[in-house]
Amino acid sequence: MRAWVLAGAAVACAAILAGCATVYNLPGNAPLGTALSDNNVGRAVPSSEDDLLLGLSFSGGGTRAAAFSFGVLTELDRSRSGSNQAKTLLDRVDFVSGVSGGSVTAAYFGLKKRAALDDFRERFLLRNAEEGLNTRVSLGNIGRALGGGVNDSQFTNWLDQNLFDGAKFDVFGEERRPRVWINASDIYNRTPFVFGKTAFDALCSDIRSYRVAEAVAASAAVPLAFAPIVLETYPGGCATQSPAWIERARSDPNAQPLLKAFAEANARYHDGSMRYVKLLDGGLVDNFGLSGFSIGLLAAQRPFEPMTERQAVRVRRIMFLVVDAGRDISGDFAQRLEGPSGVELVAATANTAIDASVRSSYAAFSTLINDWSGKVKRWRCGLSAAERSRLGVGPNWRCGDVSVLVDRVNFDQLGPARAGILGAIPTRFALPPEQVDLLIEGGADALRQNKSYQTFRRGL
Repeated sequence: MRAWVLAGAAVACAAILAGCATVYNLPGNAPLGTALSDNNVGRAVPSSEDDLLLGLSFSGGGTRAAAFSFGVLTELDRSRSGSNQAKTLLDRVDFVSGVSGGSVTAAYFGLKKRAALDDFRERFLLRNAEEGLNTRVSLGNIGRALGGGVNDSQFTNWLDQNLFDGAKFDVFGEERRPRVWINASDIYNRTPFVFGKTAFDALCSDIRSYRVAEAVAASAAVPLAFAPIVLETYPGGCATQSPAWIERARSDPNAQPLLKAFAEANARYHDGSMRYVKLLDGGLVDNFGLSGFSIGLLAAQRPFEPMTERQAVRVRRIMFLVVDAGRDISGDFAQRLEGPSGVELVAATANTAIDASVRSSYAAFSTLINDWSGKVKRWRCGLSAAERSRLGVGPNWRCGDVSVLVDRVNFDQLGPARAGILGAIPTRFALPPEQVDLLIEGGADALRQNKSYQTFRRGL
């Protein structure tokens, strides 16, 4: 897949082929209709009765990312969760967010939960998910890239038939763990697009009938290699109203840029100023998949949101793990005076933009979470006796007993030699079994060696 990113310069040289047939995808989303008030697909963070909040986000990186994140899930299943020995930490994951290759693992785990461990390796990781794709660099395919993208719906259909079995978002409708967030990039508004209630309410579109495979394909749609996944807007076709926070963010000159841009995009979906939404690889704007929860925190009207009140008084341990399959520095133009060449320049520019954005987004997310945990503690400690009684707080409850950990699980935690081996594995959707197994084992070992995770487990 990466060959098509590297072919950007060749595309420019083949402009004479611009008159070739346009490549595009038809919208796959249906109108919500006036009979339904909104997309009731459950809370962003499922309400639970225990004292843990555990969130995972899986980065992009093709099958490399999918296998590494799968290794993290297998290790979570080896960790017993406190006094309840019947469960492992895998059963207590509250939400999982995914981008590109990581979205495949996130969606499949969300659909099948523990059962995903039984067959994901065989059904996806060991398969050649590129078998139906045009991947050759040829004059004809360069012409298709100029026409919108080399591939259209092939990957969507492959995922639907071979992995997701036609599943639609209605399977996520119940209030259950884990909640799944699939992230793509709205390339017109240059913002994250999170497949969920907020965006589909704004579209006046029914997310319950939307194929999970299509959302995952949008999250993984590398520019040039794929034509954008398309959603149609249905302004005035339903009774949904924009949430109050969207209008507040739009009118507030001091609103956080991420929240304001997201609010503006959703307003355009809703008011009819956009007929179609065009989606590509989620890594273009957020390769860690942190936007969904960040937006939820920025849009919160009460200090404990997006948790419920009862969840907020019970929670004692909160952990967010960013599973980062990363990317190594590549190319040799730093060793010579000339260059980078056109092809190298396209790749280097894209990698620079993505890597810079993930570093800043991770730092911003860590700050946001720390601020949020402070608000939760202050809210808890400010509860009156009557409010504590209403929420079922026991006599030994301590209002400040909330710890929050945010950390990355990555190749570096395995040592330089092993990190170098995993980092050299290409970010394709077809890898040999020995590389897949190295990545799965690496994900499990990296989590086990992560100091924040060790602290979290001791705190159980």
